[in-house]
Amino acid sequence: MRRREFITAFSGAAAAWPLGALAQQPTPSKPMPVVGVIVSGVTTAFIEAAIRQGLSETGRIEDQNVKAEFHWVENVDQLPQMAADLARRQVSVIVGAGLPAALAAKAATATIPIVFETAGDPVQVGLVASLNRPGGNITGVTQLASDLVSKRVGLLHDLIPAASTIGFLVNPTDPRAEAQTKQMREAAREFGLQVQILDASSVAAVNTAFANMPGLKAGGLLVGSGVLFRRQGEGLPSLEARYGMPVIYQYREYVEAGGLISYGASLADTYRQVGIYVGRVLKGEKPADMPVMRPTKFELVINLKTAKALGLTIPPGVLAIADEVIE
Repeated sequence: MRRREFITAFSGAAAAWPLGALAQQPTPSKPMPVVGVIVSGVTTAFIEAAIRQGLSETGRIEDQNVKAEFHWVENVDQLPQMAADLARRQVSVIVGAGLPAALAAKAATATIPIVFETAGDPVQVGLVASLNRPGGNITGVTQLASDLVSKRVGLLHDLIPAASTIGFLVNPTDPRAEAQTKQMREAAREFGLQVQILDASSVAAVNTAFANMPGLKAGGLLVGSGVLFRRQGEGLPSLEARYGMPVIYQYREYVEAGGLISYGASLADTYRQVGIYVGRVLKGEKPADMPVMRPTKFELVINLKTAKALGLTIPPGVLAIADEVIE
């Protein structure tokens, strides 16, 4: 599958170095802390840039007083070994970017601090005891994507008001699948819509799901959360164009690659928050006492070129609230 770094703008975005950074230089008796970052999914430069930016906001500058190692793992079966290797090396902090990476890190160590990023509810999947008091050696940032399902269904309904049925693409092997499906059914009922659940746990199954959409008489599709779908990247917008199916996504990167519309937390800002939390842990704060952060920045992005290709007219009310419109 062809890879692509979706947001190149972020790769050059780094915060100014704090004036006190030089005072935190490592000494022979205090070696430079190492942060091991495990990312399950497609390689994207903005994740590295965003985490480093967050670190810099806490006074931690790459190669001056912190070393961040990024390990991109395409096969989730390799995650336990990667997490175990970092635990054996006794890195200062492990970052689990994505739910599978976070779960692998938690299974690898109960002592090394862990900071995670996940789109789902970390309590429900067993990462933490509670959002306010995580407990143990782990905390992080959650996008709580399932809470945004109703908003996405509403936006899709605004774009295709004549449709009585919509599809929901979900990976049944994902730990959040049941919760996502429940949220989707509730949201569909809220708008008086029928929903067709399309299970896909492989790239081939995703292709089949799109090919079956016309026969299901679904007017549009909502894509669920999960590493499988994030890894496919621009492959999903390509399928959207091939089958002429309006799709709403969680992340803007899909829309920049040709998808129709997205609504969700800013990934760049989410990973900046991860970097900030790592910096705070390095200063001595305990993950058990650090509440799991929620998103503070959300984005609605629309691709007008794709809308035209699909024969859709974006309602003025939707355009008015868009954060970005791609011509």
